[in-house]
Amino acid sequence: MATSTPPGSRTELGDVLTVLDLAGSARVWIDGGWGVDALLGRQTRDHGDLDLAIEARHLDAFVGTLSHHGFTAVGEDGATAWNFLLAGPGGAVVDLHVIVLDEHDNGVLGPVGKGAVYPAESLTGHGVLGDRPVSCIAAAWVVRFHDAYAGDADDRADVRALCDRFGLVVPEQYR
Repeated sequence: MATSTPPGSRTELGDVLTVLDLAGSARVWIDGGWGVDALLGRQTRDHGDLDLAIEARHLDAFVGTLSHHGFTAVGEDGATAWNFLLAGPGGAVVDLHVIVLDEHDNGVLGPVGKGAVYPAESLTGHGVLGDRPVSCIAAAWVVRFHDAYAGDADDRADVRALCDRFGLVVPEQYR
């Protein structure tokens, strides 16, 4: 993704649950580190932000609600209309990934020609944060998405934990 979370940002479980409450009936999927934690059913590490895929048809209302609760655009250099950051008054950061579902329920991220897609199967994950059931990116796809770039120590721990928990093959670069 083109965005980058501001250094020192920290997004706690309570922040995540608040953002999900504010999402109301908007269709959202948790991605990134919090998505991994949802799949594992427990928080495994600190997180700078909450990666959240959201259907474009819900974006304006959701951003309006977040703004009403003190969230503001970070204004990072890599921001686009389909991927941008909002920071809350307490320091939480939401990294929004705006998707449009195509005729096959794939989540198209950005201009169609760029080929950035959450395949329909990737949008079928279910997890738990706190005691709350959440929709998230499916484990096999989280691993596949991570394998598309050189990860850091957090990525290695996330991939290994998911592979162990779900019986997936650890990609070569994460062994």
